[in-house]
Amino acid sequence: MTTVPTSRAARQWCTGTVSVDCPRWNPPKPLREVVRSLGRSAELVGSGDAAVTGVNQDSRLVRAGDLYAALPGQHRHGVAFAAEAASHGAVAVLSDRECGVLPTIVVDDPRRALGPLASWIYGDPSGSLDVYGVTGTNGKTSTAYLLDAGLRAAGVAAGLVTGITVRGPNGSRTAIRTTPEACELQQTLAAFTEQGTDAVAMEVSSHGLALYRIDGTFFRVGLFTNLARDHLDFHPDMDAYFAAKARLFDPGRCATAAIGIDDEFGRRLAAAVTVPRLTFSSTTVAADIHASAVHADEGGTSFTLQGAAERKSVRLRLLGVHQVDNALAAISALAARGVDLDAAIAGMENLDTVPGRLEAVDVGQPFLAFVDYMHNTAGQRRLFPYLRSLTRGRVFAVVGATGERDPGKRAPLGATAACFADTVIVTDESPYSEDAGRLREDVARGARAGGDAEVLVVPDRAEAILTAVGLAGPGDVVVVAGRGHDPVQEYGGHRRVFDDRVALREALLRLAAP
Repeated sequence: MTTVPTSRAARQWCTGTVSVDCPRWNPPKPLREVVRSLGRSAELVGSGDAAVTGVNQDSRLVRAGDLYAALPGQHRHGVAFAAEAASHGAVAVLSDRECGVLPTIVVDDPRRALGPLASWIYGDPSGSLDVYGVTGTNGKTSTAYLLDAGLRAAGVAAGLVTGITVRGPNGSRTAIRTTPEACELQQTLAAFTEQGTDAVAMEVSSHGLALYRIDGTFFRVGLFTNLARDHLDFHPDMDAYFAAKARLFDPGRCATAAIGIDDEFGRRLAAAVTVPRLTFSSTTVAADIHASAVHADEGGTSFTLQGAAERKSVRLRLLGVHQVDNALAAISALAARGVDLDAAIAGMENLDTVPGRLEAVDVGQPFLAFVDYMHNTAGQRRLFPYLRSLTRGRVFAVVGATGERDPGKRAPLGATAACFADTVIVTDESPYSEDAGRLREDVARGARAGGDAEVLVVPDRAEAILTAVGLAGPGDVVVVAGRGHDPVQEYGGHRRVFDDRVALREALLRLAAP
C-alpha cells in the first residue's frame, strides 16, 4: 500500500496547477474597509494600509494579498501559524487575539464572522447563482449528483460541490470534506461565477452548518432528505443534530425549501419553516410530490412521479429503492425553481452511478458485488432489503466502524447487518487514534447478538474482502460497506491508499484467475 501525506489534497487545492475553484482575480479591498464591514465590535491592531484580495484559513494555502483567518482549533490555535501565512504573502490576520506578526482584526468569534466576510470579499458570489443546498443524514451525495445531472440536461451551466468532488466548468478536483470551509466555499462560488456557472448543487453537512461554514451563502433552494442517528460524537443529542440541520432553512439563508416528510424530523421541519416549501415522499400521497409503483431490480429503479402538475414514469439507472427518495428530492427542488422537468428527469435517468454509492463491481463473476457508503443503521435498513431482494442465495456483508465517531452506533451496525446478511465479515475501516481491535469487537458483538448470521472477524480489510468473494457462489450478493468512495484508510495518524472498489475488483480478478 502507498502512504500518502495528510496535506496532499489541501496542497492541491487553490494552487497554480489546480484552478477548478479559485477566482483568477479579485478586486483589492482596503484593510480598513474590511474592518468596517465587520461592524463596530471589530478592532484593528496595527496598520490598516494593506489591500486585501482574498481570504484563507489554511496557512499553507495563503496567497499574496490574503487575509489569514487564524481560528481556534481542536489541538492548536491558528495564530501559531501566522508567521507561515505571512511568509506566503498574507497581509493581515483575522482572529480572536492579536498575533504579533501582521496587522490583526480582532473579533469575538472569528469563525462565525468568516463566512459573511469571505462572501463580501469575493463579491457575494451566491447572489449570482442558483445554489441548491442538500442536507440530511442519508442521500445528500446522490441527490446532489441527480440535481447536477438534471440541471445540465435542462441546459443550465452547473457546478457540483460534494464530499466526493468539486466540479465546475474548468474541471474537477477531489473534495477535502463534505462541506468546504467558509473561505474555500466562497472562493469556489466566486470561481464558478467567473467561469460562467449559473447553478450549483452542493452538500450541506451538519458540521458545515454548526461551524458556520455556509454563512454568507444564500440558497435558492434548501433540501432536507431525512434525519437518523449519526454524528452524535459531534452533536450532543438528536435535537441538537436536527437544530443544526434546520439552520439551512432560516429565511435569510434560504428562499425555498424542499422537504422529505417520510420521517418525524422532516414533518417537524415542514411544519416549522417560514419560507415557501414543497414536500416530497415515497410513502404518502399527502406530500406535494410523491411516488407510486416503485420497483427496483439489478438493472435500476423505476417509479411513477405524481405532483407538481406531473404524472410521469421515471426509470433510473441508479440502484436501490432509496434512490426514489433522492430523485424526488432533486425533482422537487428543480420544480421549485421552474426548471424544465422533462429535460431534467431525462438527465437523471441517464446518470449511471454515484461513486461509492451502491456501485457495482463486475468482472464477469457469477454473483453480484457492490461497494456502498452505508455507515449508519438507517442506511443499512434502506439498502439491505434491496440487496436481499436481488438473490435467492446468500448475502455476504463486509462491515466495520470508523474510529473517533459515535461509539453508540458500532454494535447496532453489526446487529443490523446480521439481521439481513447470511455472513457478516467484521473488519477495519479507519480506526484513527482508537484501538482497531476494540472497534472490531464492538461491531462483532452487535452482529453476534443481532441475528442468525455467521460472524467472521478479519482485521485486514483487503483480506476481509477477499474472504467474502471466496465464500460467494453463483447467484449470491457481496457488499463491502462503510467507506464507499473514500480512497484513504487512516491508522493512528498514518494514512494509506485503500479504495474498496479497487480492492473488490482485485479480489474478484484473483478469484477468476486460473
